[in-house]
Amino acid sequence: MGSAARNLEALTLALTLCAACTEPPRPEENRTATTAPASASAPASATIPASASAPALPTFPPDAEARLDAAIRGAVDRGEVPGAVLLVVKAHHVVLRKAYGLRAKEPSPSPMALGTVFDLASLTKPIATASSILLLVERNSLRLDDPAQKWLPDFTDDDRERVTIRHLLLHTSGLPAGDAITSYADGEARALARIQKTKLLHPPGEAHVYSDLGYILLGEIIRRASGEPLDEFARKNLFEPLGMMDTTFRPGPRLAARAAPTERVADELLLGEVHDPRARALGGVAGHAGLFSTADDLGRFVRMLLGGGEFEGRRILAETSVRAMTALEPLPLPEGSPDKPSSRSLALGSLFGGVGHTGFTGTAFWLDVRRGDAVVLLASRLHPDGKGDAARLRRDVANAAAAIPQGPPAARVRVGIDVLEARGFGVLAGRKIGLITNHTGKDARGERTIDVLAASKSFELKAIFSPEHGLGADKDALVPGGKDARTGLPIHSLYGTDRRPTDAMLAGLDTLVFDLQDAGTRFYTYISTMGYALEEAAKRRFRFVVLDRPNPLGGIVVEGPLVDPGRASFVAYHSIPVRHGMTVGELARLFDAEKKLGADLHVVPLEGWDRSFRFDKTGLPWINPSPNLRSITEALLYPGVGLLELTNVSVGRGTEKPFERVGAPFLSGARFAAELARFGLPGVRFSPIRFTPTSSTHAGVPCEGVALDVTDPAKIEPVRVGLAIAVALRRLYPEEWKPAGVLTLLGSARVHEALVRGEDLSHLVALYEQDLKAFSERRRPHLLYPEFDKDNR
Repeated sequence: MGSAARNLEALTLALTLCAACTEPPRPEENRTATTAPASASAPASATIPASASAPALPTFPPDAEARLDAAIRGAVDRGEVPGAVLLVVKAHHVVLRKAYGLRAKEPSPSPMALGTVFDLASLTKPIATASSILLLVERNSLRLDDPAQKWLPDFTDDDRERVTIRHLLLHTSGLPAGDAITSYADGEARALARIQKTKLLHPPGEAHVYSDLGYILLGEIIRRASGEPLDEFARKNLFEPLGMMDTTFRPGPRLAARAAPTERVADELLLGEVHDPRARALGGVAGHAGLFSTADDLGRFVRMLLGGGEFEGRRILAETSVRAMTALEPLPLPEGSPDKPSSRSLALGSLFGGVGHTGFTGTAFWLDVRRGDAVVLLASRLHPDGKGDAARLRRDVANAAAAIPQGPPAARVRVGIDVLEARGFGVLAGRKIGLITNHTGKDARGERTIDVLAASKSFELKAIFSPEHGLGADKDALVPGGKDARTGLPIHSLYGTDRRPTDAMLAGLDTLVFDLQDAGTRFYTYISTMGYALEEAAKRRFRFVVLDRPNPLGGIVVEGPLVDPGRASFVAYHSIPVRHGMTVGELARLFDAEKKLGADLHVVPLEGWDRSFRFDKTGLPWINPSPNLRSITEALLYPGVGLLELTNVSVGRGTEKPFERVGAPFLSGARFAAELARFGLPGVRFSPIRFTPTSSTHAGVPCEGVALDVTDPAKIEPVRVGLAIAVALRRLYPEEWKPAGVLTLLGSARVHEALVRGEDLSHLVALYEQDLKAFSERRRPHLLYPEFDKDNR
């Protein structure tokens, strides 16, 4: 939030595993389904036992297995696929491996086997190409925000200099889906040259168009950055370390003999030879297609992702890389397009959560990181005549897999609304309620707190109050009142003409309930809204009930100066540090006691929350609390980078990565990154970057600056990072940078004056260290959850 004028939010990066990444049909290869029956639809194997060393597997009831069997047998009997192999992971364990139907119908029928090798088609993109790019990022060989032109010098003109590696990964580069197959007739080098001159369909970053061409270029970037071709790099660094011994480009005779054929090309049945015509023209190795594998090998890959990058005690990818691959990101669509990501997500099943990818040949996988679940479904729908269709099969299998009971639930935080429901709503019995909430107010079933309370017969929900950003947490302006479409209840805005509930708003009520996900930063205004409402409730002797939610930054570390006396505002409600380490329930207790409000305050606590838990450890789904806080990473950076947003630098608003970059037209990215590196700040890396914000500070103006990569969330101290950036700006650009705006969000004139004088970082931090110790003592009586030493976090 930052200020009333500029509100805080953030965005998560989903590289290629996303609901939108369903491979569309290629224009030159459209197929229609056939209803010709297939034979031999019985499964070849059954549920696998738990290994001796593994904990008890989640339950896998026979009716769930029967639903999966019916889904796949139905596709085989309808002639949509000749057969399939299915692998299901529940709670990180493989609980089912089955083969169904036929591997091949021609030249003679051959039964499907668990070890059948499949042409993965576009599964090549996440498994080989995106993973290899992320490994190179981890090794500092390249950066996601590198211009593609850095690695492809001929990628020039037509706005191509603005295309980054990130754009290529996300299919937002502007490149079209494909090009003419005749472009590959005179060799790989000339084909790559033509792709680099292909006209962009739209400016980089402005629309999502699924593009094989972008991934072909990524494969070439991997070769140039690593010194090895994609197939060799992926084999050495991904497949062999994971034990994926049947995963390769250009399978040799051993694997080709076990391959599921696709269709005939020039009267030859493709068997162990890539079906994709561009990959075939490029010699079988390309960034968009060409990989072959088995269900068991892909099971190892998805379990590595579910394990945060580790598998069988060996780290393959960094946690940050896995989060980048598996976080959902809304993608921009071409103007006038239907909501393709939503419609395409139905191909992955309407019930199965998480992320996934499909392949043109009939392959697919999905995973839900939060639950530790995954599905691998491999079929060769193009065999024998190219007329098969796996779309219904994918939906049916995903939905059947989603319905499998989870078994004993994993340890998970229960938020206040869930605890309130479990306790029978006793604290609200007989009362007339106004609810302060937005779309983050949901229970474990995903139901709105509004609807949960409205359905009760033991009390009456009479009004809804919305904070900054509105009920959908999607507005960056003053919020009007209105009416809730589902319940018909009035919605009163607490970020419009009024910041406090008025007499008119409170008429007929005797209780206020607060259920909002806070960001853990003092200048995020949801806690100010809570404080103002608590004051108004106390004046009227209303009951005030806080449904507690986790502090996404954890509850141990406190950082930054406290607000000076007399400097309270909507972005500085009370004298607490920038990073306060308290839940909203704990803050309500502190506000009530220190302001001597005497409120009838009730906090419904969290269950299962440990103060050491950042949000990614809670098991709860991340719901953007405001338009520019779209990821846990950005929430973590916000207390520091947010301090700068009322000055004349861009903090990334109007880009794909708000609060993960800082820049201005007057900065030199390389010089600035070098200066920041000298601070030796733990848990963060600074890299030079160029970007052009589309909104907020410097909108439409090219900027240079730094990208912030969080390398260790447990070690980063975001307020120290923000102050280091301010010190570097003051040191390098004393005339250009205007630091006055820092004071509003920093809250301490003493620290601000030291910054303006040019004092070093250690001096600024020393100015408030004693205040933090005093605050730690002040907050202790109001904590609801056990306190631990910060060194043991």
